[in-house]
Amino acid sequence: MPNHINEVLLVGAGIMARDYAKVLAAQNVKFSVVGRGVDSASAFEEQTGVAVLAGGLKGYLQNQLVLPGLAIVAVGVEQLATTTMMLLERGVKRILVEKPAGIDSAEITQVAEACKRHGAEVFVGYNRRFYASTLKAKEIVAEDDGVTSFNFEFTEWGHVIEPLAVDASVKQHWFLANSTHVVDLAFFLGGEPSELVSYTSGGLSWHPTASAFAGAGRTSEGALFSYQANWAAPGRWGVEILTRRHRLVFRPMEQLHVQEIGSVAVSRLEIDDRLDQEFKPGLFRQVESFLSCPVSVDLLDINSHLAMTKRIYAKIANPS
Repeated sequence: MPNHINEVLLVGAGIMARDYAKVLAAQNVKFSVVGRGVDSASAFEEQTGVAVLAGGLKGYLQNQLVLPGLAIVAVGVEQLATTTMMLLERGVKRILVEKPAGIDSAEITQVAEACKRHGAEVFVGYNRRFYASTLKAKEIVAEDDGVTSFNFEFTEWGHVIEPLAVDASVKQHWFLANSTHVVDLAFFLGGEPSELVSYTSGGLSWHPTASAFAGAGRTSEGALFSYQANWAAPGRWGVEILTRRHRLVFRPMEQLHVQEIGSVAVSRLEIDDRLDQEFKPGLFRQVESFLSCPVSVDLLDINSHLAMTKRIYAKIANPS
């Protein structure tokens, strides 16, 4: 069945979908939007001025003979895998799905297998890879001949998450669903891990398997790394990348602070972050990369994401 490869189907009408719609409109991309709930569709239309085909993806697919050739999936975590596979079954050949593409490794495996079966491309939206701060850090790392070590923290605010009206299954997989934003960025800049030792302790009512995390390892290029997080204590996300000449600090993640060798001063580096100010940070460049031919190598493909989920993320979240 033919598809319009110069059009994008945006699935979802929530806050994240609105951010995508703003970017697509700014890039003069033709797109249509499919939503499920009437309230979210109304809010989407009011804030974006773009009409939503309400009623859900299933009904849309039943009534649509020709689909756009590209799709962006921006639905709830518990619906990501099912939605993506429905699009693959209908012949959509390139899909950008919000992280983490599935609620667990089993769902991500299903997406990867469906992608292979249909000869399609699926990419996972970790937008922090495309922050202006990240791009500048990559330049500095290259100039300094690589990363020597790095550390990161993915502490989540448990007291804020507990009362959230989020599906319990999503909370139980919160590390994959949310914390991997930090971990993906750390390994994206620092290198792919080849060795890892992990520890966990404690537990919370909404996440009984663990509340504190710690570990260390080595990347395939020899850089050492360590991490920690405590969801039952104060803290915040952060990544620190060390080279022979600089310590690059992402705290907050949208900003880049730098410490130079021989100095104790840590100063904020001025960067051109106009796109991250106007749009959700990282999203403009991420969509731009998704729409390019070929896509940017910085986009995370589903198979690489699945490998990290099984080999690294599972070990960090539950070492046993």
